[in-house]
Amino acid sequence: MALSLPDSEILIRIKKGDQTAFEILYKNFYKMLCMFSYRYVKKVEIAEEIVQDVFFHIWDKRNSFDLTTSFKSYLYKAVHNNSLKHLRHQKIVLAYENSTTFSGSERVTGQQYLEETEVYQILHGVIDELPERTREIFSLNRFKGLKYQEIADRLQISVKTVEAHMSSVLKILRMRLKDYGTFILGLIFMNSI
Repeated sequence: MALSLPDSEILIRIKKGDQTAFEILYKNFYKMLCMFSYRYVKKVEIAEEIVQDVFFHIWDKRNSFDLTTSFKSYLYKAVHNNSLKHLRHQKIVLAYENSTTFSGSERVTGQQYLEETEVYQILHGVIDELPERTREIFSLNRFKGLKYQEIADRLQISVKTVEAHMSSVLKILRMRLKDYGTFILGLIFMNSI
């Protein structure tokens, strides 16, 4: 198979499950997309993960995947968006880390460390208890930074369904974490709608 197939031909073949066509697409764009993502995230391994996620999405949704632009345009836009999502997530993590230390040289107290550990245990306990679909939706929103519409598109469900799943998880977390600081609750309940 030639390396210069038109996008329409590659798309048709990928939709039919042709792994060779997918590999052509991957080989033609992977390195350039990694360099493009690296300009934003400044870490090679993160850039590679972002690009791999974009290609995984194409292959995973190949049966329903439609292309309204060129593959090049689609891939660059998807990598750009996912790189920015990663940066937004990092800001949240950094804000949380900064909140656990005092200004200057003071360190986190033993009590604060215990509370932080308890919050993580409660959070992960709640996540582990969730039904599989709810856990997947919560993880895509809170850990991958996807908006509700993006989750709905990825899982082929309605935005209302995503909202219902997220609402049930946040209600449980609100009840279980009511005795902890408002900053912790604020970080967990910051919406990525």
